[in-house]
Amino acid sequence: MTRAQVVDAYFMEHRARLLDVAAFLDRIDRAGPGTDDFRMNAYRGAIALLLDGQPQRTRRILELFSDQSTTPIAAAHVKGATGAHDPIGKAH
Repeated sequence: MTRAQVVDAYFMEHRARLLDVAAFLDRIDRAGPGTDDFRMNAYRGAIALLLDGQPQRTRRILELFSDQSTTPIAAAHVKGATGAHDPIGKAH
């Protein structure tokens, strides 16, 4: 597909997703002051990767959200995924 064909085929879908991201960030702002946890730090880092103009954004964002350690933990402290790696090792 040409660049124009890609835009024609996918623009509206991704425009809607971008509006979802904006709405999520607005909700965070309206929630008032507070410190960001590891998920929001990763989210903001992912946004920076989207804008850096470098290739392989998908891979780099997945790696940003992923736990890159190779040593298993002794026990999980929570049940379920958090969507981003907690570098401190304690989930929310």
